[in-house]
Amino acid sequence: MDKLKQIESFALVAAKGSLTAAAQAEGVAPAVMGRRMDALEARLGVKLMLRTTRRLTLTPEGQAFLEDCQRLIAQLADAEAAVSAGGLKASGHLRVTAPAGFGRRHVAPLVPGFLAEHAELSLSLNLSDRVVDIVHEGFDCAVRVGDLPDSSLVSTRLADNRRLCVGSPAYLKRAGTPKHPDELARHACLTLSSEASQTRGWAFQIDGTVQHLRPETRMNGRLDCSDGQVLHDWCVAGLGLAWRSTWEVEADLAAGRLVSVLDEFAAPPNGIYAVFPQSRHLPLRVRLWVEHLRAHYGRADYWRG
Repeated sequence: MDKLKQIESFALVAAKGSLTAAAQAEGVAPAVMGRRMDALEARLGVKLMLRTTRRLTLTPEGQAFLEDCQRLIAQLADAEAAVSAGGLKASGHLRVTAPAGFGRRHVAPLVPGFLAEHAELSLSLNLSDRVVDIVHEGFDCAVRVGDLPDSSLVSTRLADNRRLCVGSPAYLKRAGTPKHPDELARHACLTLSSEASQTRGWAFQIDGTVQHLRPETRMNGRLDCSDGQVLHDWCVAGLGLAWRSTWEVEADLAAGRLVSVLDEFAAPPNGIYAVFPQSRHLPLRVRLWVEHLRAHYGRADYWRG
């Protein structure tokens, strides 16, 4: 069986969420799609997806393989387009959304260079800590930081994202330094409000497993906000502890404005992702944008800068 057909079928099944839906999209019987998946897993010697009568979910190996497959399919499409069209240029309008804080620092600054490389493109950038419904609101691509919920959206990982629990020296002198995540209940914790991200809580690795804690406190002056930059500013001002990404607090840590705590309980990094609507063939403008982000985020010196 053709290896590329297996890969294309696997990506289609993952995008559609079931063998039946993928088979209908391709115009073949579900049994044919099932045989392709069985052959692919047998050839690789690994389980890529868990199938029940009601749902299909990817294994961790399947998710990692899917990202590589999507990239391979996109690169092949670009190569074919370049040959058949004598070097096809991207054109049209690209609508992108990203979290406000990350978008200001690490998405907006990359837009001018992207447009300089692609003169026939225009771009709209929406910055919001609300989880935007890119399908119903008409966005081509979202940049998202952190754990992704299960959905029919397609995603590709661009970089790792590590988070730290931080506080100002003044706050820690006043309230003490927590030695275990359980002690957060006795601290003023600055949290993102429910309509923003971080709804699962702050992640720590405790006794070998990642646990999500939702800090709660009865202390006077407990604060939450839907804007991560405001939480960051409150934290620097000594109003409490915050759980922030290294890209946001690295300069403050180096300058001594903030101190990281509970480092021995730090959870493994999650990801920075490009997310797009369920689609078998991404527009060239979206593929070029994702590769533009990947080229920058993939450089170690980019984050140090």
